Amino acid sequence: MNPFNRATAIARLKEESFDTIVIGAGMTGAGVALDASQRGLKTALIEASDIASGTSSKSSKMVHGGLRYLQQREFRLVYENLRERQRLLKNAPHLVRILPFLIPLFGKNGAVSKAVTKGYASALRLYDLTGGWRIGRRYQKVTKAQALGHLPTLNVERLVAGFLYFDARGDDARIAMTIARTAADAFDAAVANYVRAVGFTYADNGEVNGVQVRDEITGESWTVATRSVVNATGVWVEEVTELGEHKSETVVTPAKGVHVSVPKHRLPADVAAVLAVPGDRRSIFVVPFEEAEFTFIGTTDTPFDGDINNPLCTPEDITYLLNAVNASTSSNLTTADITGVWAGLRPLLAPRDGKKVSERTSDLSRRHSVTVTKDRMIHVTGGKWTTYREMAEDTVTELLVQLQQSGFVGTINLRLFGAPRRGEPMPVVEGVDKHLFERFGTARKHITDMIEANPSLAEVAIEGLPYLKAEFIYSARDEMAVTLTDLLARRTRAHIQDARATLRAAASIAALVAPTMGWDTAQQDKEVASYRQLVETEFSAAGLTI
Repeated sequence: MNPFNRATAIARLKEESFDTIVIGAGMTGAGVALDASQRGLKTALIEASDIASGTSSKSSKMVHGGLRYLQQREFRLVYENLRERQRLLKNAPHLVRILPFLIPLFGKNGAVSKAVTKGYASALRLYDLTGGWRIGRRYQKVTKAQALGHLPTLNVERLVAGFLYFDARGDDARIAMTIARTAADAFDAAVANYVRAVGFTYADNGEVNGVQVRDEITGESWTVATRSVVNATGVWVEEVTELGEHKSETVVTPAKGVHVSVPKHRLPADVAAVLAVPGDRRSIFVVPFEEAEFTFIGTTDTPFDGDINNPLCTPEDITYLLNAVNASTSSNLTTADITGVWAGLRPLLAPRDGKKVSERTSDLSRRHSVTVTKDRMIHVTGGKWTTYREMAEDTVTELLVQLQQSGFVGTINLRLFGAPRRGEPMPVVEGVDKHLFERFGTARKHITDMIEANPSLAEVAIEGLPYLKAEFIYSARDEMAVTLTDLLARRTRAHIQDARATLRAAASIAALVAPTMGWDTAQQDKEVASYRQLVETEFSAAGLTI
């Protein structure tokens, strides 16, 4: 039986007690559950919505050191980021791949400022020395023609040359889900989405000894016994703290990041590009989606004081991103080109010691914080998803101190679910097999077996996107998808690539997975209506039409 199963996990949550319950199944929470269970703790991971439905599915999909952190003299942070980038490349080679980044150099009359060129060269040299070289490629200067070969619509009148450096990319939602699945599959963690923590119970000594939970699907409530709790809920960390008797000292400043997708023929790129924002001391990224014929643009970095459960892209956000791209290219993008939008909140640590919070959230540190309250609750937040493993290690190390236990850290070289065994050569795959391997790794055999039994499942489910019908059935059966939106927005990335095409196919996909999900016609209609509401809400807030 697949241990990564919601019904099985809920049955365990009702019948068993745990050494620790991790609240929040984003990248950090999933990482904590994996580390804790690997170190021998009986672990449960619960999430009020879907796995990675918050910040961890709404990033820029980049596994990187953060070149701009060198400007903030965060050298140690960059070193740690690049070290963890390499570990992800080794531990999840089917999910994380090298991605070149182009920095175009613009000037006048065919010349660029020597100071600008020297500045970039020095930063990139330092980036390589800090750990970028581990990827096996060093930065290089490229000619105008070479830069145009990568991003053909760059402003040819101002373009002089460019630099190319190397980082990595990964599907954040799929990686988070895979981390959680590894915890369940390899170390018997009980993982359940759509289970909300609503309160805590305490022993006579004031330490937490239970988590009161509610199944968001059935409405059923009960208490799960535990020796400790880890609050890994990101921007929701203070909300969970308020459920307990002791407030954490950690204060989070949410920062909104927005991305938009456009057709690749309108903004062609075979590498990522870093473009300066006119009139602002920031840059944005232009990144090609793998396989799908779309390019995405992001990200903004602005303070957010709205409903943290519903950050939305605004017309102003779109104007900011399109103006930045149009200033450096001849694409002349308009709102009519946008096919997908997504907005997420970064859980940035607010300055302590009475320091004033900068209006520029991009200036806030991306370091993480692990704190303990008197009730033996561990709170972890901040950081970047690239360093999820290090954040988890620090959290579980503190957790073991609280539980007066010890355990060997084994996640440094731990292969994630679907990765080829260590020492086993990466398969040479092309076409459909390559698509499936880069999403499912060795587990793709389950999908190819389905296709062999029913060749019609090899058909694409959404026009213009690469996802096969068999993938949706597999995700419904084996990847803990509960809703149609789970399948469209996170198990695949169809929603953020082309929401209109995805909406047109939503009813047929609901019917496709209905036997696996146990949906009757009324439930299928309800699922499609729920997804339609999501698309309408996001597009309307952004000033876009469906």
